[in-house]
Amino acid sequence: MRVRDVSKLLGVGLAGVSLSVAACTYPDEGTMPLRRAVSRVKYLPQTQTWAAAQHKDGVVVRYVLSLDPDEHRNGRCYWTVEARARADTWRRFYVSPDGKSLLSEDGRPIAAARRTATASPPATAGAR
Repeated sequence: MRVRDVSKLLGVGLAGVSLSVAACTYPDEGTMPLRRAVSRVKYLPQTQTWAAAQHKDGVVVRYVLSLDPDEHRNGRCYWTVEARARADTWRRFYVSPDGKSLLSEDGRPIAAARRTATASPPATAGAR
């Protein structure tokens, strides 16, 4: 192998390392961070209202999570989640990998909706 070939390989390797350093750190929680990011967007009150209107018209709603490229704002790393219907993107959101921070397209924080407690239905034993 010639010196020039080795330097090319070294350059490609270093470029790959520098790209991985810039990416969001993926939490060691299996697929939970992915589901959590999509759920943070899917269960926003405004998203649920929009999705219900789309479903009423027979349109399928999709939530698309993009890990690459990630977004960096205010010193934090975010994944992009898009709410789509037909071939159109309705809105784009930015969710931190830990799910604790959610931003709108314009970078404003979105507060989590307050969860209301609901009573579980009474348990019923099956006939034996």
